[in-house]
Amino acid sequence: MFKKGTKIYSILTGTCPKCHEESMFKNKNPYMLSEALSMHENCSHCGTKYKIEPSFFYGSMYVSYAVGIAFAAAAFVISFFVFGANINIVFISIISTLIVFMPIILRISRNIWINFFMHYDKNLAKK
Repeated sequence: MFKKGTKIYSILTGTCPKCHEESMFKNKNPYMLSEALSMHENCSHCGTKYKIEPSFFYGSMYVSYAVGIAFAAAAFVISFFVFGANINIVFISIISTLIVFMPIILRISRNIWINFFMHYDKNLAKK
């Protein structure tokens, strides 16, 4: 399921959606906030251009909303059902989760967005 050649592999690792060989992001650490969304222009392995058109990644904002909801729902379930916290603590845990995981949510959203439009090519991976 998480093997090279699947979209989930590219999404979770942040690698090129065409060849799955190079990281799309310049810095692999999403918590370097000044470089959290800095991306290479092209894949050095296969030459794929990541920014298909100007403002291409604005569409990832819609995806980030859904990913943020998933993280918030997970925080709710864990704090309310697992730990039995009251509603105030649940609210604080949801907000804290969203703040702490925001760089990861943004990167995953970009990865999902670009994978909507590009597909793995096993011929490019062998170059």
